Amino acid sequence: MTIKVQPMGPYQTNCYIATVDGKDFIIDPGVDATEWVKENVTNPVAILNTHGHFDHVWSNAELQKDLGVKLYTPQGDVMLLQGSGWMPDLPPSTPDVEIVGDEELDFDGVKVKFRHFPGHCPGCSTIEIGDAMFSGDFIFERSIGRTDFPYSSPEDMKKSLEKFKQIDYDKTVYPGHGGTTTIKQEQKNSDYWISIL
Repeated sequence: MTIKVQPMGPYQTNCYIATVDGKDFIIDPGVDATEWVKENVTNPVAILNTHGHFDHVWSNAELQKDLGVKLYTPQGDVMLLQGSGWMPDLPPSTPDVEIVGDEELDFDGVKVKFRHFPGHCPGCSTIEIGDAMFSGDFIFERSIGRTDFPYSSPEDMKKSLEKFKQIDYDKTVYPGHGGTTTIKQEQKNSDYWISIL
């Protein structure tokens, strides 16, 4: 698997292209991501959202149209794709597939695993492909997603961190902002975050 990343927009939101067996998966196409994505894919098969905040989904609809591929979004955040109180000019998008809870998809032999970790927002999820976990705004290097936004829930985040601690393997974590880390490294920090939520 190869992974390309480009920080997009005013919040430097990481847009990823993960390529496995010649299939390109576009993860969190944020503000003005369209041209970069189109320049860096040869066989796009899906657009995947970790969650519905505007800086992660801005280019959804444009890429759906231009690339002719399906959009997959966690069900709890579908309402966020239609409008944003922070960004009223958010281009609305509609997923072709709503992901419910923990769900594994199979793209001609390439497994894509959504794991539901609400707290930052209702649909907040990670996406595992191969030895990579794309964590959106759930887990960052030595940090976690904020829980003071509309639709955020500190109680849900505590439960999600407890669930995250139970993962019994390690993978490289590619967050929605900043640099990479690992599951095992961030599991060491989970009790601290739980204690202050």
